[in-house]
Amino acid sequence: MLTVETRPAVSPSEARTLDTRGLRAAFLAEGLFQTGQIRLCYTHYDRMIVGGVVPGDAPLTLDHVRETGTASLLDRRELAIVNIGDTGTVTAAGQTHAMDRGDVLYLGMGTGPVTFAGAGRFYLTSAPAHATHPTRLIRIGDAKQVKLGSAETCNDRTIYQFVHPDVMPSCQLVLGYTRFAPGSVWNTMPAHLHDRRMEAYLYFDLAETARVFHMMGEPSETRHLVVRNEDAVLSPPWSIHCGAGTGAYTFIWAMAGDNVDYRDVEMVAMEDLR
Repeated sequence: MLTVETRPAVSPSEARTLDTRGLRAAFLAEGLFQTGQIRLCYTHYDRMIVGGVVPGDAPLTLDHVRETGTASLLDRRELAIVNIGDTGTVTAAGQTHAMDRGDVLYLGMGTGPVTFAGAGRFYLTSAPAHATHPTRLIRIGDAKQVKLGSAETCNDRTIYQFVHPDVMPSCQLVLGYTRFAPGSVWNTMPAHLHDRRMEAYLYFDLAETARVFHMMGEPSETRHLVVRNEDAVLSPPWSIHCGAGTGAYTFIWAMAGDNVDYRDVEMVAMEDLR
């Protein structure tokens, strides 16, 4: 079963007028992981797609998605898959890839239908593509690691870069995930934004009663979303993105836009946040 929800872009001036319900409807994707279903969220921010696939007892195949306007999803797109569950398989272009928890699979433009099976919980991110890059299964030992922050500022964290120019080529999709040292809860702080790219965050590994307070909005007009386990946030190019958790968590970040330069950001000074 395939379900697709389309999210139109929201301007900064419109976002200032939204209440909690309106902010969540515009920027939060909930319930992506349902057994026996493929659930996608198609955003007009750089035409990014995020979604979840949980095969359960029977394989699920992702192929035609009406919202993309092509016969098959990957006719004009690239796709990155992260397994946040137990071991599962992804089959595409005649090859079957066994994916353990934390593995990332990149599929290039023109790959064709994609079939998911096993005990995996597969998180998907997809962006339009202009060229074909080779399929690659990337395990955590192959990722580039970047350590940032400190215990003193509660943001001691390791960034694992998977779909990234230092690891492998892509058209515009950049993806990785961030893990925290014990006791650290702040992500992407100090805050930043990048006007040339949007970003999506998937928060997972949260306890049932834990929450992440995801900060968004213009630096001078900040808002927040209260996020549960396996919720995804759509962050527009004009918005900051940072957050703090009430307990341990991991988050997957994925970007699409004008370039693949991870360092292309505009830092926001603490004194400029309101």
